[in-house]
Amino acid sequence: MPTKLGVIFAFLLACCQTVLAAGTAETTALHRGQLYRVTHEGKTSYLYGTVHVGRDGVYPLDAIASRALLDSKALVIELDIREDQAFQVALTRHGRYADGDTLQNHLSAETMQKTAQALARAGIPLKTAQQFKPWLVANLLVGAELDKHGYQRSQAVEYALLAAAQKQDKTVRELESADYQLGLFDTLDEPQQEQYLLETLADLADGDSLKKSRALLEAWSAADTAGIHAAWQSATTGNTISAGFMNRVLLGKRNPEMATNIERIMQQDQVAFVGVGLLHLVGDDGLPQLLKRRGYEVEQLY
Repeated sequence: MPTKLGVIFAFLLACCQTVLAAGTAETTALHRGQLYRVTHEGKTSYLYGTVHVGRDGVYPLDAIASRALLDSKALVIELDIREDQAFQVALTRHGRYADGDTLQNHLSAETMQKTAQALARAGIPLKTAQQFKPWLVANLLVGAELDKHGYQRSQAVEYALLAAAQKQDKTVRELESADYQLGLFDTLDEPQQEQYLLETLADLADGDSLKKSRALLEAWSAADTAGIHAAWQSATTGNTISAGFMNRVLLGKRNPEMATNIERIMQQDQVAFVGVGLLHLVGDDGLPQLLKRRGYEVEQLY
C-alpha cells in the first residue's frame, strides 16, 4: 500500500481533484461520470471517467460500467496505484530538493511565511515538507484539505476497478508512469512554482479549492454533462499558472499521448476498459474527440 504522502498526492496528478458520493450497492440505476464505447476494425474500448478519492462504504461503479468492465479482456488505467516503489523514486527525482537544500532557499520570505502557516493549519510539520518543491507542497496541501473532509484516496474508483480486475483475472495495463506524471510538474520553473503555490494557498484560504472539488463531485455522481463541462471550464479558464498548466500540460500534452496509447492497446486487446481522470474526456481536445478525429467510432453511453 502506498505511503500516506503517496495516496494524498497521487490523485492530483490525474487532474480530477474530486470526491465520490451516492449509493453503496455494486449495482444501481444511477449513472456516474461519463462512459464511452470506442470501436475500430472489430476492436472495442470503453472510456470511463474516474475520480480519485472516495468515502467508506461507497462502491463507485454503476451497473453499466460494471457490465462493460466484466465484458472487457483488460483493464487500462493511468497508473497502477498499488505500486509505491516507482512512485517514491519519481517523487525523489522530481519533487524533492537535493540533500542540504530546502524550500526556504527557493521562496520569498512572504511566501514562505504563508506556506508555513498553511502547513501548520493542515497539521503538517514544516520539517516534513521543507525538502519538497513548491508544486509538491501545493498539491500536498490540497490533498490534506480533502483528507480532512473525509475524502480518501484509498476509496478511489481505481481501487474498485483494480479489485474487480483481479477478481475477474484481467490483465492490467498502464497508460503512463509515475516518473512521467511527476516529471510534468517539474517542468515548471521556479517563479512558476512559487506562483502555483501562492494560487493554491489563496484557493485553500477562501474555500475555493474545496468548493471546486465538490462541484465536480456532484456532477460526476449524477453523470451531469453540463456540470462536468462547467467544472472543466473552471479548471482550464483564467490567467493563472494553474489554469495554464492544466490546459497546456495536464490535458493538452497528455490527452494526445493517451489517445495514441489507447490506439496501441486496442491492437493488443479485443475489448479494453480504460479508466482515466474525468477531465480527460471533456472538451474538443478530450479523448473522445481526439479518437473521433483519428477515425474511431465513438458513442457516449451516458
